[in-house]
Amino acid sequence: MTDRRLWSYKEIAAHIKVQPDTVRSYRKHGLLPPPDHVEGGKPFWYADTVRAWVASRPGNRGRRDDEAPDRPVS
Repeated sequence: MTDRRLWSYKEIAAHIKVQPDTVRSYRKHGLLPPPDHVEGGKPFWYADTVRAWVASRPGNRGRRDDEAPDRPVS
């Protein structure tokens, strides 16, 4: 099943257990995939995009992906 919910920095941060500023820094340094959608100048990523990125990150070692944040961005 495809998860097309859009996540902001906040949802990504909750998913990978870091602060939103850390996710912003990842984007600034080219470590985050390009956003799937930009609205009002704010970037958003599909949940599936984030999960694929997490799975491909160095040091992941096949770790199981945690559950998605409870609140989707609308």
